[in-house]
Amino acid sequence: MNRDWQVVATAWELAALSFRYPGAELAGAVASGEWAEAAREVAAALGLALPEGFGSELSAEGLRPEATRLFVGAPEPAVSPYEGVWRASDDGVQALLFVNPHSMAVERFMKSCGLGRPEGTNEPLDHVATECELLERLALRAAGAEPPEGAPADDGLPGGSPEAAHDAFLAEHALAWMPRFAEAVAAKTRIPFYRDAAAFLGALVG
Repeated sequence: MNRDWQVVATAWELAALSFRYPGAELAGAVASGEWAEAAREVAAALGLALPEGFGSELSAEGLRPEATRLFVGAPEPAVSPYEGVWRASDDGVQALLFVNPHSMAVERFMKSCGLGRPEGTNEPLDHVATECELLERLALRAAGAEPPEGAPADDGLPGGSPEAAHDAFLAEHALAWMPRFAEAVAAKTRIPFYRDAAAFLGALVG
């Protein structure tokens, strides 16, 4: 991956927005064409290949019902958005949200970077969007952004720098499951947006 850290941060920000539960911001960006334009610009800047026709069929219609079907589901989501579930399956064990070793390792890593669970939320930190947000924050710091209040200084991050922390989290966590997550989303979605969001994430972690 090209090391223009500002562009890397923008890529992770867009990936996080794409896989967070859709709200007005995502719907507006998809409907206006801004989401697809941003994804194409970022991919070009990082030298990533997107499929032919990327972004050409997008509509904001059906985002929430499809996000619910894919990632929340009843009784099971079509595609789990949690690293711990994927990694537990790799280990041949039952996945328990929060208390599996992979989710706990993500939580420890995030806390060591000054990122904890937001007040009043009960979302495991190994959600795909939250992991992308951590990578975004570390890339921003690598680009020279000031650390958020309460966050450790650069030399207190895992590996001793934002760049090292970003690369360690990417290697130890994101790359261990996000490529397969992106493939599963592309295979199981019923709407063009999540097909293209999966293509963008897949290019980022490919």
